Amino acid sequence: MNKISTIIVSEEFSTSEVLKLFIGEFDNLDLVENLQNYNDIFNKLISLKEKSLLIVDLSTNKQQKLDLILKISRECKNCKVLALSDNPSVDLIIEIMRAGAKEFLPIPIIKNEFFEAVNKLILEFGEQKKYNKCKIISVFSNKGGIGKTSLASNLALELAKITKENIALIDLNFQMGDITTFLDLKPSFNISYMLENIDKINETFLLSTLEKYKGTSLYILADPPYFKQADNIQPKQITKLFNTLKDTFSYIIVDAEASFDGKNIAALDNSDLILLVTVANLPALRNTQRCLELFEKLGYDREKTKIIVNRYMENDEIKETDIEKVLSKEIYWKIPNNYFAIMTAINKGIPVSEINDTTNIAQSYKKLAQHISDNLYRLNMVEKFENILNNN
Repeated sequence: MNKISTIIVSEEFSTSEVLKLFIGEFDNLDLVENLQNYNDIFNKLISLKEKSLLIVDLSTNKQQKLDLILKISRECKNCKVLALSDNPSVDLIIEIMRAGAKEFLPIPIIKNEFFEAVNKLILEFGEQKKYNKCKIISVFSNKGGIGKTSLASNLALELAKITKENIALIDLNFQMGDITTFLDLKPSFNISYMLENIDKINETFLLSTLEKYKGTSLYILADPPYFKQADNIQPKQITKLFNTLKDTFSYIIVDAEASFDGKNIAALDNSDLILLVTVANLPALRNTQRCLELFEKLGYDREKTKIIVNRYMENDEIKETDIEKVLSKEIYWKIPNNYFAIMTAINKGIPVSEINDTTNIAQSYKKLAQHISDNLYRLNMVEKFENILNNN
């Protein structure tokens, strides 16, 4: 294996010397001359045709180094970044990882942690399977006509726009799925075909075969075209489907069926987050209350389920406080009522943001996607940060 060119960026002499000593113990790392100018570092990495490793100490000149990491992650595909800091915090780690660093370590550097982090990066160079950070979000209501599919399709598209990562949108409404209608798609590939060939499917197949929405990173897996095909699908196949998709997609958004059959329960069981959609009327709230009770019996953590109030109006007779009192649970998000915008979007087969992204409902979907992305990303980083601290 060719040696991996390694560059250290640190203004702290003692940190640089420790890093040089550690790097010297790796047979497959080659320390490049000390470069301090950020443009020179970037140009050097661009010029390297082979794999490279950049170790950046963000204890000083944080913003310039974050900009450097971001630039390198976008333009130097053969370069991995290991970030360091003598003042670590959850917010800083989130910034660093969002910029494109693959690993983070606090200063002072613990030798075994450094070796573990570098070995992980070396394995990634060898095309080992990436750390699986995929999150599954099911959009659910036990009553039709609540706006579940509109939420699922618009949320998935906004997540694709925000994260720039591959997002899968799955229609689990096996009898009467509407995702393809809402997005005006005629896919040649559906969930039944995929389940029949699940053991043969890999990332290349998925990204080349699933219907991609208008040049975005949103991929749609459509419902079966015939009722009989849906009847043959078993709950364990849903779990296997999710496990297969996790290797390719950062988020899997599920437009779940309004039922509690085995297939739907399998989807909810495997979800990291359930967006439980309701509206501000008494029958809908009673149904939502029953859902929460069932989720409790299924053993779901209360934080796994989030209440989304659709078609919300400030002058509704049933107020936000009334809803929270009935459900004994806080509202996670309110989507404003905009009948004209949503019906126009449905009839044209396009998301609301593509009609007018300044409408209140388009902005609400966008902010919800950003909120979910930030919170789930923060959760991943908090867990990672806590593990780092616990091991020190």
